[in-house]
Amino acid sequence: MSARPAGLGGPLRGALLFWLALFLLAAPSFASAQDTFKSKRTAAELMDAVMWNREPIGGAFRLTDHQGRTRRDTDFRGKVMLVYFGYTSCPDICPTDLQQMGLALEMLGPAAQGLAPIFITLDPQRDTRKLLSAYVPAFHPQIVGLSGSLADIHNVAQAYRVYHERVPVSGWLRYTVDHSSFIYIMGTDGKYIGFMPPGTSAERMVDTLRPYLASKSAK
Repeated sequence: MSARPAGLGGPLRGALLFWLALFLLAAPSFASAQDTFKSKRTAAELMDAVMWNREPIGGAFRLTDHQGRTRRDTDFRGKVMLVYFGYTSCPDICPTDLQQMGLALEMLGPAAQGLAPIFITLDPQRDTRKLLSAYVPAFHPQIVGLSGSLADIHNVAQAYRVYHERVPVSGWLRYTVDHSSFIYIMGTDGKYIGFMPPGTSAERMVDTLRPYLASKSAK
């Protein structure tokens, strides 16, 4: 298990506490679907496919962003997409990785405009537009939160070879979502370039992304 993030800043901590309050007031029902909303393949199989580029990664999607707009993968053509899957009540790796992504965007300065950072929820029943609109901008205003139906999210997760499974837990949360946490790098043409592993630092993200942004600006 990954460690919890240390020292989240005041504004970020405040935003996450605001999210938690909203969740407790507005959490929807999610009884039966959690039994079927899971990967058909093991985590090891999917990790192998991603790490060794054994299968196609990515594909078309049509989802709804945290501002209520329909967004397609083609909307982000011309930019390098950073695609990350998680969920807002994730206790550790999601906020850690998103915080580092936000820091990397700040460090890149104007060059970050060549990126399209995307957060796709793996918990669409609980991650309502209201929750996503409070959660995602806490890490960086440029990050786009996307959601959809259970079927939509499951299909996108399959296309990106993302492992995901709901795990029942005691208490008010009822379940967590086990999931792989790669940051997928998709080229300006929408094709898969590579990935950054969970726990990648902001500095390492910047070093990884600069060549793609430099080649884009040179065109």
